[in-house]
Amino acid sequence: MTIRVLLVDDQDLVRAGFAMVLGSQPDLTVAGEAADGAAAIELAREVPADVMVMDVRMPGLDGVAATREICQAAERPRVLILTTFDLDEYAFAALRAGASGFLLKSAPPEEFLYAIRSIHEGDSVVAPSTTRRLIGRFLPHLPLTEGTRKDLAELTAREHEVLTEVGSGLSNVEIAALLHISEATVKTHVGHIMAKLGLRDRIQAVVYAYETGLVRPGTGKN
Repeated sequence: MTIRVLLVDDQDLVRAGFAMVLGSQPDLTVAGEAADGAAAIELAREVPADVMVMDVRMPGLDGVAATREICQAAERPRVLILTTFDLDEYAFAALRAGASGFLLKSAPPEEFLYAIRSIHEGDSVVAPSTTRRLIGRFLPHLPLTEGTRKDLAELTAREHEVLTEVGSGLSNVEIAALLHISEATVKTHVGHIMAKLGLRDRIQAVVYAYETGLVRPGTGKN
């Protein structure tokens, strides 16, 4: 199966570099390009694709606003945010808007390719510990989202435990060891959690754990 990728960045050379990397892979193809957020929204509507690689800082409509509209409109494409991290504090806002992950622009090509394939498979693209550090840094400075996500009461006691550990930054393997269950069982619980709470992926599960107070920034657990 070929993964169709859309590239959004206001710098032509950056897009060309990404396109060159993607073009070297037999399972990846560039389906379209855009130079700003407004064009990205139109591109997502008009061109069938699996993953959109989205810059954050662009003239006109930025990547955060574009991501929000794209993710609210449909399941596809999933959005991978590119950020400088230390300078771009809109990265977490983009994740909250519905992006499936983020990646540093300085990342090596193999990490970029892994991120796209991972997002296509419905997973997040960063290690849970990295996600935790980013959320711990930015969450206190961002307003809570308004929405209709279901309450934690929807979860079983075991699912509640698993969500707490996901929010604390543990991987499936680490959660399995801590709770003395198999990794496959952890994956099943995570899937049930996301279905019950209406979450798109693991990153949104971490965000939810922080927003509900299940986990607190800087402390790991409540």
